[in-house]
Amino acid sequence: MSIFNGKRLDKKTFKMDEDIKGKLRNGWYSDVYFNNVTWILSRLSKESYIFGNNESDLDGVIDVRDVEIGDIEIEMQIFTSRPGKSVIAGVDEAIEILRECTGYYDDENNFINTFNNLEVEAVQDGSITIFEGDKMNVQPVIKIRGRYRDFAHLETPYLGVLGEPTRIATNVYNIIKAANGKPVLFFPARFAHYKLQGIHGYAYWLAIQRYKKDFGAEANPFVSTAEQGDWWGGKGAGTIPHSSIASFLGNTAETMMQFSRIMPVDVPRIVLNDFHNDTVADTLKTMDSMWNKYWELHKEGKIEEARKYKLYGVRPDTSGSMRDVSIEPLGDRKLDNGVTPRLVHILREAMNERWKVWLEKVESNDYDEMKRVAKKWCQDIKISVTGGFNVERIKRFEAINAPVDIYGVGSSCLENSSKTGANNDFTADIVRVKIKGKWYDLAKVGRKACNNSMLEKVQ
Repeated sequence: MSIFNGKRLDKKTFKMDEDIKGKLRNGWYSDVYFNNVTWILSRLSKESYIFGNNESDLDGVIDVRDVEIGDIEIEMQIFTSRPGKSVIAGVDEAIEILRECTGYYDDENNFINTFNNLEVEAVQDGSITIFEGDKMNVQPVIKIRGRYRDFAHLETPYLGVLGEPTRIATNVYNIIKAANGKPVLFFPARFAHYKLQGIHGYAYWLAIQRYKKDFGAEANPFVSTAEQGDWWGGKGAGTIPHSSIASFLGNTAETMMQFSRIMPVDVPRIVLNDFHNDTVADTLKTMDSMWNKYWELHKEGKIEEARKYKLYGVRPDTSGSMRDVSIEPLGDRKLDNGVTPRLVHILREAMNERWKVWLEKVESNDYDEMKRVAKKWCQDIKISVTGGFNVERIKRFEAINAPVDIYGVGSSCLENSSKTGANNDFTADIVRVKIKGKWYDLAKVGRKACNNSMLEKVQ
């Protein structure tokens, strides 16, 4: 359930087929030591083993001699275990793992589901928790109470489905903040296994919604694959890769002309303009070609057809090992490599002024109308920068008001680092045990049962 719509994700979203359920139930995806404790407790239950006169941490509190350890009921709390602020994601899938895979196999190897015997509380996806480093003072995102041997084997997978999406949601949230709410294109698909795109895209969507909620600003999601939008109803979008330009023998302008002619008008026309490491020249050539066609159709009154040749944006993606030819080096040349604020300023100025060149050849009776339309056509073009952008780099661009409209971000969305503020791995601790119908505090040293006002009972 996300805090933005009050609905939990449909179980079909997770594509948890019978084969996956069987493997989860059998501990295939679990660290083996969790399977070991499940096996031991199950064996002790069959043997009716009781604790007896062994020493315990509850000595002097309650008589535990007749406690049947194999059927021990515990309270488990799950929380982020690295300092920082986290945008929580993956809760619904963790709950679904518990719902489908809590239980045991009987003597005929039939799986007996005992989820309904558990008490589960959880926060909603999109919630924010803060951990300041004291594990005696944490904010649990899930609490589970029940017979431990029925769900001990699930700890590895449910921690995993919380950890990675929370990390991505937190990274994206921090990136959007650094970008001051400007659109952030989600481009990490090529840096992760394709089967993870669904949950990655959902985590990105949660971060967008969280930013909108916290800052009251408009922020729209943009993903690059269909799978990234599958969990929340989004659609993948994009324009051309470098290989497209190569297919047109290096002619960027013609690439975009054919793209514009063939693709539906609702697909933004964004030119990738660094193929020759001369972003200004390739941009202006493309603008010239598209404007000429646009103006021709506009004069004929074919306004809808003309829209196909409206250039939405340009995307410099200059390699960090190269300096664009339009940049005169200043001092250390490495500072001039890649997409830089100077390059963006030069590109913006060149685009804004291009209409003046077009007016030099126009007939006098078309002059005023063309000036009005052409000037706006040029100034409406957005700049979308890509290539190694992260929180710190975006902050530098924003601090000097670089004329960037959109940031495309890839691998830094996946980082697990204290530098990004998203090293929020999850852990789980037993903090209470149930003896003779009553709960008693019992945890490893340095841990204790904690509360979180955002926890809600899971039906």
